[in-house]
Amino acid sequence: MTIEAPERIVEFPALKEAQEGLDAKRADLKKIFDEAGDTYDMSKVKSIQGDTTAKVEFIRQLNDEITERKAKVDELMILARAAGAAKEAEEVERGDRDVKDDGRPQTKDGREQSFGQAFMASQAVKGYVRGSGGGPQATVEVSLKTLLNTGGWQPETTRTGRIEEFPTRPAPHIANMIPQTPTGQTAVVYMEETVYNNTAQEVFEGEQYPEAQLKLEEKSVPVRKIAVYLPVTDELFEDLPRAEAYVNNRLPFMIRQRLDLQILRGNGTAPNLLGTENVPGIISQPKGADPTMDALYKAMNRIRTEGFAEPNVVFMSPLKWEPIRLLRTADGVYIWGHPSQVGPATIWGLPVVETTAAPPTKALMGDYGNFAELAVRRGMDVQISNSHADFFINGKLAVRADIRVAVVHYRPTAFAEVTGL
Repeated sequence: MTIEAPERIVEFPALKEAQEGLDAKRADLKKIFDEAGDTYDMSKVKSIQGDTTAKVEFIRQLNDEITERKAKVDELMILARAAGAAKEAEEVERGDRDVKDDGRPQTKDGREQSFGQAFMASQAVKGYVRGSGGGPQATVEVSLKTLLNTGGWQPETTRTGRIEEFPTRPAPHIANMIPQTPTGQTAVVYMEETVYNNTAQEVFEGEQYPEAQLKLEEKSVPVRKIAVYLPVTDELFEDLPRAEAYVNNRLPFMIRQRLDLQILRGNGTAPNLLGTENVPGIISQPKGADPTMDALYKAMNRIRTEGFAEPNVVFMSPLKWEPIRLLRTADGVYIWGHPSQVGPATIWGLPVVETTAAPPTKALMGDYGNFAELAVRRGMDVQISNSHADFFINGKLAVRADIRVAVVHYRPTAFAEVTGL
């Protein structure tokens, strides 16, 4: 199917008012930190009355209000997108837009099947003939944004049934933040307005009109493949519940884990995806001598003023978020709450996703909800064979899986990196 620009948004006064209120509160908080200086000395803050404890409590309340206002803006954005979707639905009814069902498999009660259920019901499993050397191919449609529950082995008489999995980065943190759409193409092709010269101005009667300039360029983001294979024994494969749990856990997890990394840091050189960090034209904000919080705020404002977008998430390494969470005033009061309290994982009202997939010396942020897209050419493609190496004579099977996706950043200036962390 043809991939169009991201979902349409219908703007209305309530959304604009909520956004302006959020920006005002953010400015109030920034003013307080500017007064406190690099040492966070609350005695220098004259815009708030009271001692240090009172001032820190005021900051907490202000931060909570920013978080609430951001949630309200997000709610109104959902309404704006819904209004846009309604307009698109009208276009579909008039025949102006072609929409196809993605055909994702469901259970009898209408719920979407897990990968393991879809895999065990696929032709790849049902059509496999032991000893044939190769197996049939099957495409299993599964959402890349859903982290399936870990199962493990069924209990046995001699052990608890628990498998302590190898400690590794969880997934998917990043894919959850990006709209996912199906595509039937080998690339996502769209038009980008690269020149916008607005010369509109007032003219006298009979005077020549000023000439404006617009230029469109075709952009193409290729679909790439992420793949992995897993060797299993004949006995494991014949035991359907155990095979389902095993495949349901590890193969999709490995692919999603790699996808998370590629979304943020892929270098775009085939066969890699093009991740946010390496998208040409994104805003780069150096930390320099600024506190990290100030540098993040400056990057957010540059997205608003240069990209005319509203960032909706910040991706940071846990080690870089740690000093922010542990910030204290000059006399030792924790700014983001006492250690016994659950601190907000937000900064200037934006949710912070702590992930080791983020660059170790950078923070990445952007309006992923409106100007990014995860286009899925197909879900997990599964094939089974015993023809690999000596698998036939050793009673082993090779189960391989892959996906084909494209990550699109429609407006580079809707994204930013904060460097030098």
